Amino acid sequence: MKNLLSITVCIVFIFIILGALPIHGEEEVYDSVLRLHVLANSDSEEDQALKLVVRDAILKESAPLLENAETREDAARIISENVDILTETAKRTVEEEGYDYDVTITLLEEEYPTKNYEALSFPSGSYLSLKVCIGDAEGQNWWCVLFPPLCLSAATEKQEAEDAFIAVGLTDDQYKIITETEDSKYTVRFKLLETIEEAKTSISGRLGK
Repeated sequence: MKNLLSITVCIVFIFIILGALPIHGEEEVYDSVLRLHVLANSDSEEDQALKLVVRDAILKESAPLLENAETREDAARIISENVDILTETAKRTVEEEGYDYDVTITLLEEEYPTKNYEALSFPSGSYLSLKVCIGDAEGQNWWCVLFPPLCLSAATEKQEAEDAFIAVGLTDDQYKIITETEDSKYTVRFKLLETIEEAKTSISGRLGK
């Protein structure tokens, strides 16, 4: 109980700090994206190569499905309605590559570490995620942002990434949190985002016991 009280006090303190800073709505960073998480069967060269082929097949299948999605909620609904199609696509791809691994695809909340892309850096925390498990799923991960569509290399250009996030509701200042992480102001807010998410996860875990 003492630990829970301490964590609660910390969260209140963090929100006081947030209120004193000039930018608000940081959790939109988490709430605006749908991430893709692909796990290879193993770390063998062959399984890692297969992971990328499955990734490409899923991206190709999902791109037209998400073409008219305007929010993460739209994207989540569309993906949920088409999980079976995506799963069949992944399984067929595995078979065509000469393997007999099973594939499971699930839409769920997952904890992510801090992840840097070419133009973006996302804080660690809980994100809605399309999780693709190939075979034993014991190999290295592959992550990207499925919505807005930033998995394709062309979309990792900074201007295109900015346009994509502004289009789904992030303000200019919120977007800067994930792009201008060398600026001291945004570094502080980036770390606060991580701290809040970690504290929320800790409290949820304790309350669940």
